[in-house]
Amino acid sequence: MKIKLTLHPAKPTQQGRALVRIPMDKLQTLSLQSGDTVAVSGTRTTHARVMPAPRGSDQIETTEELAQNAGGSWADKVTVSAAALIPLSTVLVKLSGTTTSDVQDLSETLYDLPLTLGDVIKVTLPMGRTAQIEVLALDPSPAGLFNEKTSLSLSEKPTASNDYDDVGGLTEQIARVHEMVAVPLLRPELFTRLGVSAPRGVLFTGPPGSGKTLLARSIAAKTSAAFFQISGPEIVSKHYGESEAALRKVFDAAQKDAPAIIFIDEIDAIAPKRESLSGEKQVERRIVAQLLTLMDGLSERGRIILMAATNLPDSLDPALRRPGRFDREIGFGPPDKAQRHEILAIHLRDAPLDPHVDLDAIAQDSHGYVGADLAALAREASLAALDRAVTKAGGEDKLRIDELFITQEDLKQGLAATSPSILRDTFVETPVVSFADVGGLQSVKDALTEAVIWPQQHKDSFARLNLNPVAGVLMSGPPGSGKTLLARALATESGMNFIPVRPGRIMSQFLGDAERAVADIFAKARQSAPCVIFFDELDALAPRRTGKDAVLDRIVAQLLTELDGLSRNTDVIVLAATNRAAAIDPALTRPGRFDIIVPIPLPDADARHAILQVHCNTLPLAPDVDLDQIVRNTEGTSGATLAALTKSAARSALRTAMSQKTTDPAITMADFKTALAALAVSDASRLQDFITTGGSSSAVS
Repeated sequence: MKIKLTLHPAKPTQQGRALVRIPMDKLQTLSLQSGDTVAVSGTRTTHARVMPAPRGSDQIETTEELAQNAGGSWADKVTVSAAALIPLSTVLVKLSGTTTSDVQDLSETLYDLPLTLGDVIKVTLPMGRTAQIEVLALDPSPAGLFNEKTSLSLSEKPTASNDYDDVGGLTEQIARVHEMVAVPLLRPELFTRLGVSAPRGVLFTGPPGSGKTLLARSIAAKTSAAFFQISGPEIVSKHYGESEAALRKVFDAAQKDAPAIIFIDEIDAIAPKRESLSGEKQVERRIVAQLLTLMDGLSERGRIILMAATNLPDSLDPALRRPGRFDREIGFGPPDKAQRHEILAIHLRDAPLDPHVDLDAIAQDSHGYVGADLAALAREASLAALDRAVTKAGGEDKLRIDELFITQEDLKQGLAATSPSILRDTFVETPVVSFADVGGLQSVKDALTEAVIWPQQHKDSFARLNLNPVAGVLMSGPPGSGKTLLARALATESGMNFIPVRPGRIMSQFLGDAERAVADIFAKARQSAPCVIFFDELDALAPRRTGKDAVLDRIVAQLLTELDGLSRNTDVIVLAATNRAAAIDPALTRPGRFDIIVPIPLPDADARHAILQVHCNTLPLAPDVDLDQIVRNTEGTSGATLAALTKSAARSALRTAMSQKTTDPAITMADFKTALAALAVSDASRLQDFITTGGSSSAVS
């Protein structure tokens, strides 16, 4: 049965998506109850759920959106009839008005809605985002209910673009992708003329944030192709056969909307190596098999290109990586200085920059940053500029819009607030120390500067002389001589990324974990180059191989492989420290591995004076303090001992101030003498302990 009603706007408090209100007596005529689905037909048909309205009217109250989907406007007559809708298995929609690609969010928004082929619906996404979707395809067609088992796919057909304005630093990758993807979609007759089939798949590999997904979307915009994105949670299902069916539906939808690009992000999550999967992971095995079958059938499907991205290419099933499936693999490495400058310029092109801003200097200092990191840097710089401007104006309400701009200092704050994402799990907060904070050891500083800093600052000179940078530098010296402090200072002076490694981070009770940890550290260093890897207490991690400790022997072997193996360590320098150089495996200390061994002796008189001067610079010293006398009485002590001496003298001065109830303490020569006496007693105690345990006094310096 059908009835005719007049379209009328519902009250704002009674509006809802895909919801209509008709008089109670009309509901009874159609044998409907609240919540049932109806077909509303004007010049076209749409579907909605019905709610009761007061009796005695011939109006149907709804939203302007639903009236337009029914092909009518206010005061037009439409036909209303009962409709029994069944659940939808697949839905293909075109999304506009937002850059979101989160299918899960959109699925939750559409849950339990009646959808009709051709409907245009406004939706609200999380965080207040709004978007508009157009229903392009349904199965079963032409209408049905969206439920938890419905597979949703996005088809994005942006307007054609003449270039890749929003993609920076990827000139080589753009050219290769254009050749592999854009040309077959835009000019398929060229491949027909050559008598070869067009490529079927392209695999993007590279660290997270390097622009893989951005380039995939840009190539879709360039070709005006439909864009289908597949995510792991969308595909994987616990029910037998549903995962494979979901994959087939996406490929079928792409075939109906060709030319099309299917993009699988993080493909390693749904197509790992089958031989490494346990017997319980049959779902992943079937997904890989189904994906292989679908890729082999792409040539019969028309103009469809499969693109995928991963930062773990070695985890993929090898059957996917042969020609005929993923025909080409395109690597996305960390951008160099010029590419970082280009990416920063794109992110800041709409920002009000101070005329003195030097993006080249920021690009120079942002080693290892990928595109996402540089976007975060630009965002942090904007926040720093806003905070500075608000503080200067005395409040947000007093800030004039023309006073807001980004300065070089704001960009430096953005750089300080960010770090390369590849190193975030290795980042250790260390005090900022420079060579000026290290007393004495000038010859050691010069040697480290020549080995680590010069290859970065004078690359042309090194190339002219055919000199290769050293692979490794080993600092050897007694405890407390300043090895770790020098490593921190070198990280600051060089401006290179810095990965500190301690034995506890490497060692593991599980077979192969220690070697894998060493390999991962070197891989991250290569991706974030120029980079310094610092191994503290190397003798604990790489002792002489005796065959008695298999774990340590394998770690030494892995270090040897990483230092001069097949992988090139371009712009990666290994720095290590030890107080037992003789205990390190001799294979590590040959030229080509640790090329330079820098001995760090106990400080002489001049060095001790410089060390004391560094530690006393900020202390309130009394006029009677004679540093030369202290130097004469501390022969044979290390830098750490001298630092402890100054702290002991400061504590003595504090005790004196407390007893005299003064608020202006100062360190006197008497305090230093007290500290020297305590140091002598401590040394004598250590000597006695050493003799008691069977040592010899000649071994004590």
